[in-house]
Amino acid sequence: MVEDRIDALVDIQSEEKMLLNAQDLVVIALDKAREAKGFLARWKTIINKLEMVPSCLEDLSSHPCFSKNTLCNEYLQAILKTLNEAIDLAEMCGKENYRGRLQMQSDLDALSGNLDLNLRDCGILIKNGILGQVAVNSRTEPEVSTRELLTRLQIGHLEAKHKALDGILGIMQEDEKKVSDVLGRSNIAALVQLLTATCQRIREKTVIVICNLAGGECFEGWLVEEGVLPPLIRIVESGSAVGKEKATISLQRLSVSVETARSIVEHNGVRPLIEICQEGDSLTQAAAACTLKNISAVPEVRQTLAEEGIIKVMINLLDCGILSESRDYAANCLQNLTSTNNNLRKLVISEGGIPSLLAYLDVPLPQDSAVGALKNLVGSVSVDNLVSANLIPRLVQVLKSGSLNAQKAAASAICRVCSSIEMKKMIGEAGCISLLVKMLEAKSGSAKEIAAQAISSLMTLPQNCREVKQDAKAVPTLVQLLDPSPHNTARKYAVSCLVSISSSKKCKKLMISYGAIGYLKKLSDMDIPGAKKLLERLEKRKFRNLFSRK
Repeated sequence: MVEDRIDALVDIQSEEKMLLNAQDLVVIALDKAREAKGFLARWKTIINKLEMVPSCLEDLSSHPCFSKNTLCNEYLQAILKTLNEAIDLAEMCGKENYRGRLQMQSDLDALSGNLDLNLRDCGILIKNGILGQVAVNSRTEPEVSTRELLTRLQIGHLEAKHKALDGILGIMQEDEKKVSDVLGRSNIAALVQLLTATCQRIREKTVIVICNLAGGECFEGWLVEEGVLPPLIRIVESGSAVGKEKATISLQRLSVSVETARSIVEHNGVRPLIEICQEGDSLTQAAAACTLKNISAVPEVRQTLAEEGIIKVMINLLDCGILSESRDYAANCLQNLTSTNNNLRKLVISEGGIPSLLAYLDVPLPQDSAVGALKNLVGSVSVDNLVSANLIPRLVQVLKSGSLNAQKAAASAICRVCSSIEMKKMIGEAGCISLLVKMLEAKSGSAKEIAAQAISSLMTLPQNCREVKQDAKAVPTLVQLLDPSPHNTARKYAVSCLVSISSSKKCKKLMISYGAIGYLKKLSDMDIPGAKKLLERLEKRKFRNLFSRK
């Protein structure tokens, strides 16, 4: 229930009486205005606007719900006030009896603005169909309707809009759906305009409403198209604490869209977000970090982000983020930034990103993004530095207890560091091979492919090859990966692994018993590298066994 009533709803006059009064006053105002002395250009503009009032009143009074709607009552009160002001000012100018020329110029400009507002409000009331939709005669209703409150955001003066915002917030606290179900694009446009109001409290309340709406996909397009990004960014930059928090969360929700993320950069939104990451409270900091993470997913803006200093800020956030979510967003942002750009990888390394990412792996937090970032970086770091940083033991720990995504990233990192005999030896001795073999049983096809690729890279070292032979699950799972179906992308690595151990009689026997020959015949026809060679070895073995039995 909306408990606070809007004060302007109560009026003792009927709409019909006020309409007649307004029609009479228009005639008087026009006569007085035409007799005014001085300020002729201003009065000519005012007269043109006054001449439009009668047709406006006629359109309004001809509406079927004219006498049954409080909005009409309020509108007539507003236009009566404007007409009385016009008469008073015209009389002053007619008698040349006013306090000062500058003051009169200001008063006439204000009158002209009020007439613009009255004419515009009339058009809104008639065109948007609100007169037939809002609650009939709200003076007898205990609750102001949602549609009426939303319309009030578009008409009248700022104070009336302020009261309407209070009513909308009250409804949203009870049931947000009541607002979203009847919200139209014109209401969104009115809310966006209120973000630039001179009153801070109005801006705060408006951004709270927009923050709630930004979470719904159906309003994201309207908000952006109506220009919500620039005022939100300005509030992030210099708003109150509440305003900054809600504006940042709004940007976080809107930046999920690639187009919107790109627009935030174009509207100079990166610097204020970076400053929030450095100075903001916990919730605002997390929202800013998430927004920057979303933006960093757009490849063409990554260099701009780097130029704004995002890398150093994200590394610092990784070390000192107030909330665990902030640190995870920072890791994800670094992963995005280093996914394709070698210069950015070098910059992350030079800023001390690897120690921070490795330290992040030592705490019980989501590790996927941190391992993903390390995977992107290890190819640009010397073997000695990787050894001194204890990278391998941490990757082993991820393979043991990390999520599947983290395990995939760790296996991919192993593929990238298998560039030297020394590193392959360290990886094998650390116990990675058995963990990678276990990954071959994952349901994810991509996990199987990455694990098979890592094993294939490691098996070029004889001692690693022996460890694969000794693993009871290795041959059966690798044979299963020979499946020729299109979705199986691990088969070429499985062939490579099996070729490496095909000199072993025991392994060849196991391969044959698990049906490798049937798979390899199909793979040979598909020209999979190594398949034909392995098939020949197995068939030769099978032929010898058959001959010996005979």
